[in-house]
Amino acid sequence: MFPPGKPGSSRFSESASNRPWRDINAEDSNTDEQDDPSAIQHVKAVDELSTFRAQWKRELKSSPEHQPQQSLTQRESSAPSETVPETTEDQARALFLKGIQHEQDGKLYEAVKFYRRAVQLVPDIETRLYEATKSKTTPVEVHLESLTLDDTSAESETVDEAEEDDDLLVRFQRILLRDQAVCHPESLQSGTHISSLPMEILLYIFKWVVSSELDVRLLDLSCSAVCRGFYLAARDPEIWRLVCVRVWGVNCGGLSNFESWRQMFIERPHIYFHGCYISKTTYIRHGENSFQDQFYRPWHIVEYFRYLRFFPDGLVLMLTTPEDPPVSLKELKHRNPRNSTVLRGHYRLHDDHVTIVLKRDPEKGSSTNNKIRNQKRRDNALWTEPSEQTFHLELQIGSHRSHRHVQLHWQCYSVITHRGSTESSTNFDLISGRFPPFHFSRVKSYTAESENILQ
Repeated sequence: MFPPGKPGSSRFSESASNRPWRDINAEDSNTDEQDDPSAIQHVKAVDELSTFRAQWKRELKSSPEHQPQQSLTQRESSAPSETVPETTEDQARALFLKGIQHEQDGKLYEAVKFYRRAVQLVPDIETRLYEATKSKTTPVEVHLESLTLDDTSAESETVDEAEEDDDLLVRFQRILLRDQAVCHPESLQSGTHISSLPMEILLYIFKWVVSSELDVRLLDLSCSAVCRGFYLAARDPEIWRLVCVRVWGVNCGGLSNFESWRQMFIERPHIYFHGCYISKTTYIRHGENSFQDQFYRPWHIVEYFRYLRFFPDGLVLMLTTPEDPPVSLKELKHRNPRNSTVLRGHYRLHDDHVTIVLKRDPEKGSSTNNKIRNQKRRDNALWTEPSEQTFHLELQIGSHRSHRHVQLHWQCYSVITHRGSTESSTNFDLISGRFPPFHFSRVKSYTAESENILQ
């Protein structure tokens, strides 16, 4: 107990008795905080964080720009639909779809009305609707595959400088091994591209292209010019080996003097089968004098054509006629021609020489010729049996300018005539003017269709 009369003791007791409890507690906490400085800093950080959160929430609620996206979407969906104008094409599409629905339900009359209204708005609405549906149903894998193919094709076009000195065939083989694909589609396609086929199927198709008629030109010039993969397939050794065997037989000599079967076919003399050999003969013949004018001596210009067509199996057709090629070439299209003036025979190829034997059968005539022959038999007592003629030709294969093996030069020409039991032979003097060489001419109609595969 303090002694009475001291001022310090009375002030302390008065202030302590009149101070509220929260001040006392605050003074106690302050006393503790003064004892621990880290606690003081923690309390200040908590107060600042709570103040910042309260201020941020007030600003977020008051600002319209920071409203949630869900509320904006709801406001947009709740907006009236009249603000978006509907185009004529949309109206026609809706009417056409209603017509389709009615047609599926069996209401054909109502479907026709909707179709008519849709077509009146947009005449080609059916085409547009089909294209839009087709574009939506295109799988994504096709786009990814096309992008991959485009990337690989772009990479394959970059050829190193070291490869430029190599052969073109070797360079394409390297690219094929690198890409692992025969070819690549140039543009996006929804269907299956031919590049999806394996090389074996492509070679099988090329054998049909060459066919049994040996249309080598279509393979070597047309197919090989498509792309790199077709170029390699068109130079497949097996195809060219089959071609050489069909031309020269099984004992064709092999590759002892040639680097490849294709080189053998190109350099070795042979005949072509995708066209016809044509020879045009022109000469002047002296005519008879007129009995009224003895000084007038007429001359006639005679012009005619010889046509030869060869088949790979040894068959040959020959036609001699004054008609021009556009008219006469169709007579040699088939193996068994209907025209009786076409001679059939066989040929053999020996090195660069072609030996041909043709036969004219007198009984193979038309009904008109038979009537004339019977009339002569009745009128002429000295009439003898018709003769049978056999033509022997020997031609040499030659080249003309930069074209190889496109000419056939006369070497020997004879005709053997059989009349009853007698036989006579006629050998022609091969004068250069009267027997001009044959020139090869391609005929597209001969190989327009492929009947059999190359075997």
